[in-house]
Parts: sequence; C-alpha cells; structure tokens
Amino acid sequence: MKFEPVIGLEVHAQLKTNAKIFCGCSTAFGAPPNTHVCPVCLGMPGVLPVLNKGVVEYAMKMALATNCHVEGTSRFARKNYFYPDLPKGYQISQYELPIARNGHVNITLEDGTVKKIGITRIHMEEDAGKLVHDPNRPVSYVDYNRTGVPLIEIVSEPDICSPEEAGAYLRQLRSILRYLDISDGNMEEGSFRCDANVSVRPRGTSEFGTRTELKNLNSFKFVEKALAYEIDRQIEALANGSLVVQETRLWDSEKSRTISMRGKEEAHDYRYFPDPDLVPLVIDRAWIKEVKKSLPELPDQRRQRFVRDYNLPEYDADVLTASRETADYFEQCAALISNPKTASNWIMGELMGLLNAKGLSITESPISAKRLADLIKLIEEGIISGKIAKTVFDEMADSDRVAKTIVEEKGLVQVSDESAIEETVARVIENHPEEVEKYRGGKTKLFGFFVGRVMKETGGKANPQVVNRLLKNRLDNK
Repeated sequence: MKFEPVIGLEVHAQLKTNAKIFCGCSTAFGAPPNTHVCPVCLGMPGVLPVLNKGVVEYAMKMALATNCHVEGTSRFARKNYFYPDLPKGYQISQYELPIARNGHVNITLEDGTVKKIGITRIHMEEDAGKLVHDPNRPVSYVDYNRTGVPLIEIVSEPDICSPEEAGAYLRQLRSILRYLDISDGNMEEGSFRCDANVSVRPRGTSEFGTRTELKNLNSFKFVEKALAYEIDRQIEALANGSLVVQETRLWDSEKSRTISMRGKEEAHDYRYFPDPDLVPLVIDRAWIKEVKKSLPELPDQRRQRFVRDYNLPEYDADVLTASRETADYFEQCAALISNPKTASNWIMGELMGLLNAKGLSITESPISAKRLADLIKLIEEGIISGKIAKTVFDEMADSDRVAKTIVEEKGLVQVSDESAIEETVARVIENHPEEVEKYRGGKTKLFGFFVGRVMKETGGKANPQVVNRLLKNRLDNK
C-alpha cells in the first residue's frame, strides 16, 4: 500500500513592536535575565492588561498580505496550562474569534509550478518565558523577559504534501513578514518558530490519519529533515501493523530523529474561556482600508515586476526578491548600469558567494550597490574584461577603494589596441604549428586553446572580443 503525507503548519512570528502586547516593557532581545518585566507581564494580583494598538495593526498587515479576511470583532481568551515559564498559569491568546481567517499564499515548487496553500486563521497572543537549563546541575532557571512579547500565530490548512513544500511555504511567509517590516523572522533568536502537524494516509483516500506534532522547529533545514523522518517513521509503523500514537515529538538534530515528548493535547485540555480583563476587539472598515493602503510591494508583486521591467528570467527574480534587502540592492545597482541582467549575475554569483563565505547578510556587504555598479560599468565601457573584473572584485572586498582606483593602481586596463593584440596572435599561431594543423583539420575545439594562450601572454588584459575575431581570421584564412 502506498501512503501520502498530510502536513499542516503553525507558525509563530514575533512582531517588531518596541513594547510588549499588554504592557510597556521592552521587547529587545539579549537583555540580562528578568530585566524587561513588570507586574503586568509577570501576572501579579490586581494588574490589568492594556492592548498595544501596534500589535493589532501589524497582525492586520499580515492578514491582508496573505489574503485573509480581517474580522470586525475578535476577542482574547485564556489558554490555561501550567509550566514554569508561564507566570500567570495561562497564556492570553485568541481562540473562537481570531483576528483573521480564510487566507492563502502561493508557493513556487522546484519544477516551476505554483501551488496555493490555504491559511485557516491568524491570531494574536503573548509569548511565554524561557527556561535555561544548567549544564552542570539538575537545575533550570527561568527568564521572563520574553513573557508578553507579541506574537501572531499563522495556522495553515493541511494542504502541504511534502517536506519541500513545507520549506517553500515557510520561506514565503518569512519573506512576507520581512517585506512588511513587522518581524525580523530570525529563527536563531526564536522570533520565527514552527510547529508541524503531520500524518499519513493511503494514497487516494480523503480521511486523515493519526497526526503527530513536531514542536519548536527553528530552521528550515530542521523542518524539512524532521518532516521527512516523521513521514518515514509513520509509514513504517503502519506497514508493520503498528498504530501511530497522537503525541508531541521533538526533533533531535544530533541523531537526526524525532523523539516522543508527551501526549498531544486537544483544545479542550486548555480550558479556553474569554479573558474577563479584555473587552472584545472591534475593528472598523475604515481602519482596515487605511492599513491596506499602507502595504508595501510584496514579494510576488516585486517578482513579477522584475521579470516584466528588467527582463529577468523567473529564476533570477525568485532569488533576488526572496529578501527585501537583496531586491533593494539589485535595484540600486541596476539603476546605474545599462544591462540589469549583468547586475543579477554578479549579485547571485560573486556577491552571494562572498557573503556566504564570510557569513554576512546583504546589508553587511563590504561592497555597496554603487561600488558594484561602478565595477560593472568598467566592463560595459570595455576598460576591463570580465576576468579582470573578478580580480578587482576580490580587491574591493578587502578595501574601501573603488574599482577604477584598483584598476589604475594595478595596471589592469584592458588592451583593445588591435595592432598590439595582432602581434600576440601571430606569435601564438607561429609557436604552435601542430595545434594549428589539427584545428584546420577539423578539431575546432582547439580554438579555446589559442584564446587561452593569447590571454596568458597579455596577462589577461587583451579584449576577449578582439582576440576572438583576430584569431578566427588568422586560423580560418590559411
């Protein structure tokens, strides 16, 4: 029997407000433990939460950007459970009446097809604290700085059918969040986290199998690996006549496997009820329209524009618009040169290679968009060749000097004087009679050999177009 996976994802994104969702404490990451706290976020007796309007606006932005319907009335509920990092003994979340429902995003698969992934709901909630485990003693410490930090939870429909689709969906969500500038999407710091619900069923059937939940996956690679492992584990269990148990499992990245954590809770286990300290949230249509007008150009829109306006291939547009910062860098560079495709090639090739090697983001690039454009213009003007440009690029990465200065200092100006190149071409042909005879006998692939010899003798400075033309004239005319 063949099985197919059914996957639904719950994504928690921390919002970039300066203050927490129900109090004025800072949301800044990395402060000393328990310094960004107050009686409200610690749940002291007699305190009352006050909703941060910015959180609502950010949640609305994400809802509208993912084609959700923003509800006119929503309300907060208490999600009751005990854990040391939850000081109140409950989490303020939304349950029956979330702020948004019924949306979708489109993802592009490896074969180029586009698939729609439904979004069931988006709701607002507060984050819990953080437990820090002592590596030397059986003791844990609790840091409540994160308690009350605003989150939105984005719950997908079970439309995802493979680990690769899950990865594409998560990348698309994070890209939208970052384009909106409402979340930094930093998985290492926990501001973009994912829980995955996965089950398998006989292919062609419609009934869902027993699902397991994979908790707090904090990298795209781990999400895909954990899902692949869990799918195989469930299929093997069913093939052997065993049952899949509904439970929560954790991903062990060192052993590359999932491990059981606890039995999976259902909604009724949390004893949700409306929070008596918070009135229902009413959003009028005028505010929704105002927020909608403020939305920036989103990844899909920018991707389409790059193909249309810059005549880029779909692949280039996908890569360049994956992050807003990379797209901005490309546009700044493309505006200063004649051929945008050349900018795309340099950014996706040399620049991204440099950034990956140094572990830098595009905003930390040692070569600005203008400096890269200046380098490309030297190629366009015939002052240097593409090969020399790569040498200049490496020099630019290690200094603040502009391309023109490096070219002049190192004497790298391209030789385009035909008479000078003609002398070198004649000498190369004269010094390699055997290769000339073989070329003229039909082994035309030797043309590259002659080009290489001429470039070597000119220190790579000869204009490649002139070299090719002069060589062809000499070799083809006996």
